[in-house]
Order: sequence, then C-alpha cells, then structure tokens
Amino acid sequence: MSTDVFLALLLYAFVTSITPGPNNFMLLASGVNFGFVRTIPHMAGIASGFLVLLLAVGFGLGAALQAFPVLHVGLKIAGGVYLLYLAWKIAMSRSLGKDGESKARPMTFLEAAAFQWVNPKAWVMAVTAMAVYTDPATPFLSVLLIGFAFAAVNFPSVSTWAGFGMALRGFLADPVRLKWFNIAMGLLLAATLWPMLR
Repeated sequence: MSTDVFLALLLYAFVTSITPGPNNFMLLASGVNFGFVRTIPHMAGIASGFLVLLLAVGFGLGAALQAFPVLHVGLKIAGGVYLLYLAWKIAMSRSLGKDGESKARPMTFLEAAAFQWVNPKAWVMAVTAMAVYTDPATPFLSVLLIGFAFAAVNFPSVSTWAGFGMALRGFLADPVRLKWFNIAMGLLLAATLWPMLR
C-alpha cells in the first residue's frame, strides 16, 4: 500500500468514525447522561468491537455474507430491532446518571463491542474499507493496515462525541431540557436506520 493510499485510508477512517451515526449519537447521549469517565468502557467497546468486525470482514466474513444473503438479512433485522430498543431507552431516560445509581447505567464494554455486529453503519464502513483499500497483491498486509488505520483514529473520533455530551451536562441538568434532548437523541438514533430500509 502506497503512502498516498494509506493517507486516503486514514482520511476515510477519520471521516466515517467522526460523522453522525448510531455509535456517536449513543456516545453523545451517554456523555450527557453519565459523564465522560463512565462512558470510557462504551468508547473502548466501540473501538475494539469495530476492529474485530473490520478484520473479520477483511479475512472472509464479507464474502460469506455475499454467498449467504439470508445471513445478511438476518443481521439487518436483528440490528434494526436492537437499534430501536436502544433508541427507546435513550428517549425515555429522564435523569442524569450518578455514580451510585443502579437503575440507569452506560453501555458496557462488551455491549458496545457486540453492538458493532448489528450496527448498519459499522458494516458499511467495514465492507467499503475492505473493498476499496485492500491491495490484491498483498491482501493479508493490507487488511492489517486497514485495521491499524481505524484503530489509530476511531477511539479519538468517538471520544469527541462523549466529550461534547459531557460539556452539555450543565446545560441539560434542567429536567425539561434533558427530557427533550434524550427524546431528540432517541429519534436521531432511530433515524439512522433509514439508509438500511431504503
């Protein structure tokens, strides 16, 4: 992979990681509702889960899904249902989570990692990255380089959304503002299904 191609890959990884999507809307809401520190496992789970998904697609899972379209449809349905469930939970949240609260909690590392497997945007990112940037002359090395590029930019990109949410905590400490913010985040998260349904 040439330097120019790798720089283009880094730019693609950055743009797709930092732009709005299910992960980033959930991190924004988590930053508001639970703070930055309590959202770190969620961020780490996204970065790790996506890296595993990306490498799996690069090493043959993408081809398997093309060979068995029913699996792809099943993943889309499962992802859509789970995304709507998460959107509902966010929209119905009415108080800022405190460290001692047991009822409300941020997404765990494992939940966030597992979510990548049903996240429509994550699949589009992974399949597109592998289709565009894998070098047929050195497929193994190029898959690893694609994984490295995303690992380098994904966590810093998604943490921006949690940080922005943390910055909004003071403004959204008012219960009415928080209620409407969470409803808006739930609706935006549900709206991320639109490209998958078209």
